[in-house]
Amino acid sequence: MAGVKWQDRLKSLEQRALSFQSAPLCCPYKPRLSRPWQPSSVWRLFPRQSAAIVFLQQHIKQDVHIFSLEKEGSDAGQRIFLVTSYSELWHYYRTHRQSLMHCYEVILDGAVCKLYFDLEFHKASNLHLDGKMMVAKLIQYVCEKLEEVYGLNCSAKDVLNLDSSTSEKFSRHLIFMLPNAAFKDNSHAGQFIHAILHPALNSLQKSKEALTVAVDSGESRDDVECSEAKRRKFEKKDLSFLIVKSKNGPEQLFVDLGVYTKNRNFRLYKSSKLGKNAAFTVAEDNEYITKSSGQNTEEESIFLASLITNISYTGQRILTYNMLEKSTAESPHLTPQRQSHNSDLVGEQQPSPFKDVDDFVLTVICKDGIQGHIRRWNYFASEQLLVYDIGKFRWCQNVNRFHKSNNIMIVVDLKEEVWYQRCHDPDCRKQNYRSSSYSLPKEICMSHILMEDEEDQAYLTDELGNIELAQSSVTVTASAAQVTVQESSPAAWGKDLEDWDDSTDDTAYLDALQKVEEAAEQEVSDELLLQAETDCEWW
Repeated sequence: MAGVKWQDRLKSLEQRALSFQSAPLCCPYKPRLSRPWQPSSVWRLFPRQSAAIVFLQQHIKQDVHIFSLEKEGSDAGQRIFLVTSYSELWHYYRTHRQSLMHCYEVILDGAVCKLYFDLEFHKASNLHLDGKMMVAKLIQYVCEKLEEVYGLNCSAKDVLNLDSSTSEKFSRHLIFMLPNAAFKDNSHAGQFIHAILHPALNSLQKSKEALTVAVDSGESRDDVECSEAKRRKFEKKDLSFLIVKSKNGPEQLFVDLGVYTKNRNFRLYKSSKLGKNAAFTVAEDNEYITKSSGQNTEEESIFLASLITNISYTGQRILTYNMLEKSTAESPHLTPQRQSHNSDLVGEQQPSPFKDVDDFVLTVICKDGIQGHIRRWNYFASEQLLVYDIGKFRWCQNVNRFHKSNNIMIVVDLKEEVWYQRCHDPDCRKQNYRSSSYSLPKEICMSHILMEDEEDQAYLTDELGNIELAQSSVTVTASAAQVTVQESSPAAWGKDLEDWDDSTDDTAYLDALQKVEEAAEQEVSDELLLQAETDCEWW
């Protein structure tokens, strides 16, 4: 009887084997770099940005970032969100141009960032304008203001100038590589830009008001625009070159002021908009020269330089700007932030993106009767570092006492899940002192508290780089055995296991099991493992 049951099972197993050989189930594609010194790959696609952010925080140890993709054939405005590393993205970005040609960096809320501009105008409506000249004048003006407000010395050689212009539209991206300085986040960068462009905004507003009055009085539009152009020339700072006409006629700014919002998507170097074929390339008048290393090609160096939040913590001066309601561009200045008396986060209106970490830092600096506070925080997304400037708590482990006047910093490494202390004291800074690292409590570590949502695994990438909807079930028909195979539920798998367990007394089954166990006990050589890894590489 046992032999009959065994023959039935063997026949069923052979039929399944034939069906899988004729139409194998494809595993989800997992891109891998062929560089063994690099971390393991992460390549996950999500239909929602919020889900991608949760996944990013869960896999923060693996140096990953968020990008958004526009997919051919999808509705306008619909985007897919990709979580991967810079090196991983570039590895496939340069080859899978069809699926990755409409790609954007997600500038995370609160992340330290570079100063950046999005410039454009409709050519047919502005035949008298010279786009290259306007870009050069804007760079010069911004550099003057950076020196005036922050004391920074920069020029066009510090600005990556990218071009995606067409016969219809002039389009540029400018990314400022400020010397050892970056903005606290894109909202501070946006406030600075609003402030220095205030004369142009004010002039634009006056023109709209004058045009409204002229239309009411019967005066022609051309006469009004001519008189407004003359008036602008006599302004203290002539920014009339920034005034352009839109495709429909009304005047607007050459600079898009709408790109400094929360979690902004900013188009990447070598990417075009969905339905367009104009990708960003290095502009002819670009003066910035990338500092490529031995491991990166020139193109990869440009790609990395163009990423707005790709900024190292080491040696960076963090720039802030808060615009008062009555401040003007004629006298731009830094203004103190409001103090929040309802929070220990003095000087910040909002907590960091990781409030649990904020609360932990407060436990470190509020003890032994001393009530320290967080003066400010800065988030370096590229390195997953939170840097806290501390007030009223000056204990320094380097000197093993409190400093008399200089404050300390607490640095939290979210990837390594540790924290350590640095110092503003000149002697400590000269020594480049940093304390020993201490583990973060497990309850605030992202790898312990965040879970993945099953429904967010909606998209997969195949080995050819195509992005498709994931299938919840797969049906395969084997023509040789005429057997239909479907993904089984956990209950069905349990039933199959029960069936196998009923035959533990089968001699053939026990012999097979013994052979498997003996094979598993044998040591596999390193050479064989390396050969297997090489054979399995996609590229």
